[in-house]
Amino acid sequence: MVKIEKATYKNLLDKVSNLIEEARRKTVRHINTVITQTYWEIGRLIVEEEQRGMARAEYGEELVKRLSKDLTKRFGKGFTMSNLWNMRQFFLTYPKLYALRRESMDEKLYALRTQLSWTHFRILMRIKDETARQFYEIETIKNNWSTRELERQIDSVLFERLTLSKNKNKVMELSRKGQIIERPEDAIKDPYILEFLGLPEKSYYTESQLEQRLIDHLQEFLLELGKGFTFVARQKRITIDNEHYYIDLVFYHRILRCLILIDLKVGKLEHKDVGQMNFYLNYIKDKEMLEGENPPVGIILCTETGRSRVFVEYALGGLSNKVFVSKYKLYLPTKKELEAEIKKEAARFSLIKKKQTTNND
Repeated sequence: MVKIEKATYKNLLDKVSNLIEEARRKTVRHINTVITQTYWEIGRLIVEEEQRGMARAEYGEELVKRLSKDLTKRFGKGFTMSNLWNMRQFFLTYPKLYALRRESMDEKLYALRTQLSWTHFRILMRIKDETARQFYEIETIKNNWSTRELERQIDSVLFERLTLSKNKNKVMELSRKGQIIERPEDAIKDPYILEFLGLPEKSYYTESQLEQRLIDHLQEFLLELGKGFTFVARQKRITIDNEHYYIDLVFYHRILRCLILIDLKVGKLEHKDVGQMNFYLNYIKDKEMLEGENPPVGIILCTETGRSRVFVEYALGGLSNKVFVSKYKLYLPTKKELEAEIKKEAARFSLIKKKQTTNND
């Protein structure tokens, strides 16, 4: 029997396996594209028939009901009334998706057509605000979100959190380009939503328990932190004058090209917490910053700041390092709660701007 060298065979097996896996991925993508286009065409035909029937609501209802019954008889499952209504809405929401030739389409429309599945579109169609929907379309394509990840980002009101304190032009830019990270401020959220930890909101837990939960759910935490974050260390030890200090979590941000230090706090924010983070940042900047990197950034994550915004601004004021204070929530906030927070932030920024104008005068 001819002996096959183990390393050579493994190399061959890996190459063949990669070919098969890529072929399967292409097949799935092709099937998804065909299905999506078919459903769009069905939606178009339903809308056009409704228009011939003078678009009366009762005519559309009867049309879809009858079509569902007959298609189910011919083709089996998949053509319930609710599915047909989804197809109709799909065409109305994306009327140009398959109406234009490739050379007439912009890159975003082409990406929607080739990269998103029918399930992606069904989730996106539930978003009534067109500006928010466009944002989630772009982010899904850029980050290759699965349908589960997309649903989680919508449920955690990512768009509303990123638009806190942003003016109208910045909000519109989010809808056209997605999240663009150029400064540390662009990568910070407030609040962070950590519902995936499964910790009851009012239960008692320590900072070390919170840290362990975050490590246990690192994949979900990275998704919540956002694009560019990679995990580096937990309880990173630094030693000064023979005394040891420990930074809860350390990440590296590939876009900002800097280390991100995270300090976890259960309870109220104190000014000493800011001093401690500033101490960590000074050490990392002096001892561990590599050539070509930008200065490190600190995030203090609290259940509640426990203080007024004025307190936080004074605590952070005058620092040479970038330190951010963000709340975290252990549950998904409602749209109403986010709207209330947005109004509160808008009022605060309006007051600050007014004071600045008065001082300048």
